[in-house]
Amino acid sequence: MLRKFIYSLVSKIRNISLDPQIPSAYLIRLLSGKIVNRIYGSIRLLTIRSVFLSPSAILRGSSCFKFGRNLMIGPRCYIDALGIEGITCGDGVSFGIGTTMIVTGSLQQLGKGIRIGNNVGLGTCGHYGGAGGLEIGDDTIIGNYVSIHPENHNFKDLDIPIRLQGVNHKGIKIGKGCWIGAKSTILDGTQIGNGCIVAAGAVVSGIFPDNVIIGGIPARIIKTRE
Repeated sequence: MLRKFIYSLVSKIRNISLDPQIPSAYLIRLLSGKIVNRIYGSIRLLTIRSVFLSPSAILRGSSCFKFGRNLMIGPRCYIDALGIEGITCGDGVSFGIGTTMIVTGSLQQLGKGIRIGNNVGLGTCGHYGGAGGLEIGDDTIIGNYVSIHPENHNFKDLDIPIRLQGVNHKGIKIGKGCWIGAKSTILDGTQIGNGCIVAAGAVVSGIFPDNVIIGGIPARIIKTRE
């Protein structure tokens, strides 16, 4: 009876169906951790919404951080929401262990912002910039070690060090229902349509239509999802 209750409660928190073979002791430890994160999230973000924030996560610029229900921020995440639009998360967004998300790369110029849709899962150890604006659509899943950079350095003048030539921004948009593979890199100006798949390790730059599979360095359309 107790196992059934714990199983049901963890399933509800994670919004997934759990494998019945998971040991009860594992579920109890997981549930106790979620309770701690829930209490800490409520205190840290001053909210009554269901937010699960690991005490080891660092959140800066919290006044620029907006979120919906069932937000999960895992251990050792670093989130800096300082920016013109800050960070906005929909319902059911999860940040994997070690996620780094920074809107403003330099205090000389505030970054635009990051907007994340509903039910988006960010894998472990990803890096997400928001200087030029980043949008991620609903139901998109992003693998481990993905990096997204909506910013470029200027470099045309050979007489001035690149670090002193400033930056330019176009922004990045990722559509709904996409799967971004592990260790892929998405560069400034990229637009990825709805339902797309980005292969692991791809370096993506350009504009891509809906429902295509993208891969390679530089990335290109490999095939269309039928």
